[in-house]
Amino acid sequence: MNRTVLITGASGGIGQAAALAFWQKGCNVVLHYNTHGDIAKSLCHDMNNARPQSAIAVPADITSRDRVNALFDTAEKELGTVDILVNNAGIAQQKLFSDLTDSDWDRMFDVNVKGMFYCCQRAVPKMIHQKRGKIINVSSMWGQVGASCEVHYSASKGAVIAFTKALAKELGPSGIQVNCVAPGVIDTPMNGHLSPDAIETLKEETPLETIGTSQDVAESILFLGSPASDFITGQVLAPNGGIVI
Repeated sequence: MNRTVLITGASGGIGQAAALAFWQKGCNVVLHYNTHGDIAKSLCHDMNNARPQSAIAVPADITSRDRVNALFDTAEKELGTVDILVNNAGIAQQKLFSDLTDSDWDRMFDVNVKGMFYCCQRAVPKMIHQKRGKIINVSSMWGQVGASCEVHYSASKGAVIAFTKALAKELGPSGIQVNCVAPGVIDTPMNGHLSPDAIETLKEETPLETIGTSQDVAESILFLGSPASDFITGQVLAPNGGIVI
């Protein structure tokens, strides 16, 4: 695939795996990060050593429209128009509903929803102009079924799914596919707070009797960014081992 891919949150487990998956297929990759820049820069360095001028690492706070615009400006200057956008950046928090503050709620939606909105609004005009493009948004199984003590997180990820379906209808006539990945329990730093007993319980509740890896999710994202998904839009692909069916 000779395409330029921009992946937000590329310093996280799923983001790193997705970036590497697209790069291995011949894509040029924009690795966005807001934290853990050393990880994104190291991956970028390795990619460029193997294939020069195939990757850049760019910092940005995606809750700021101006900084999102600057992110895309840099991407377009260095690697050309973004053909595939992966909205992967996100945060999570466990907290009782009664203890949630305005700040908790706003921060969750600013990162998980508003950041996606800003990135899509910046990417879409050029996708429309070239009559092609792919957008893959990363939600969660909790966006499908909800999670106790994660009401704001579940609500934000449910919003990602609704956003995906609505945008797919609007952009379909322009040749743009918009899809969503809703991972189950994945072995990433974001789930590092889970105790070994909690992990075992989740495995027992999963029909495939295991938890997923970042690579499992990356392969789903790669599929939705590939020509194999050209007739798929507005869908939620759920790499979750069957825990949500």
